[in-house]
Amino acid sequence: MAKLEVLLEGLYFPEGPRWHDGRLWFSDFYAHEVVAVDESGRRESMVEVPNQPSGLGWRPDGRLLVVSMTDRKLMRLDPDGLKVHADLGEFAAWHCNDMVVDAEGGAYVGNFGFNSHGGEEPRPANLIRVDPNGTVSIAATDLMFPNGAVITPDGRTLIVAETRGNRLSAWDRAPDGKLSNRRVFADLGKGYPDGICLDREGAVWYADPRNNEVVRVAEGGRVLNRISTGDFGAFACMLGGADRKTLFVCTAKTSGPKAAEERTGRIEQVGVEVAGAGLP
Repeated sequence: MAKLEVLLEGLYFPEGPRWHDGRLWFSDFYAHEVVAVDESGRRESMVEVPNQPSGLGWRPDGRLLVVSMTDRKLMRLDPDGLKVHADLGEFAAWHCNDMVVDAEGGAYVGNFGFNSHGGEEPRPANLIRVDPNGTVSIAATDLMFPNGAVITPDGRTLIVAETRGNRLSAWDRAPDGKLSNRRVFADLGKGYPDGICLDREGAVWYADPRNNEVVRVAEGGRVLNRISTGDFGAFACMLGGADRKTLFVCTAKTSGPKAAEERTGRIEQVGVEVAGAGLP
């Protein structure tokens, strides 16, 4: 059975991993920074995000977009520093989280929908669309904790993990970013999908922090592979490396405010047979 190896440890809570320019980029929530690490484990702090970074992506001109969680903004890293690209507060009911950025520089951003650490009852949330020019709108409604998201290589399908819906949902995607034809890509049963990534066979890897594993599923829900993360929860995953056949996994023993105290976060890795594809 495939076994994960630790690439980097001593993190607070790593999320939003992306393979970009030969390194794995990710957000460390409670360090308030975006970090890049190479395949030898050498790390570099890329930018500080005071209100907790989450989802990452890049515009066609190479500028980084990063979700600022607690103030519900999408930030843009310009040559002279971090700037507000879009204010998501009108449509985000609670903290914003993961996102995917399309080839044109538009973004789809998820949010909790409710105060998950404050004892509120779960309620549906919006998936938010940010056009390349920063215009904000609702892309889809009634998602149960929209989280990780991917876009297929042809740009025509968006897949989103609904963490508290125990499913992956899919939409047809128009050239202008509008979504239609919502459907269930995979009913995961007791699976609890957080971050996701896509491979060249059209299967999705999802990180599952409740069942401590990463799982590869085909459209329709057939499980193709699963890898245990032991005593650590799996919160996000990304296919990267020179051939995109390394599965990087963000793990930690806990989430929420306790993660800021315990600092058990890791980046772990394992080789897989099918390379990554699509965005991010």
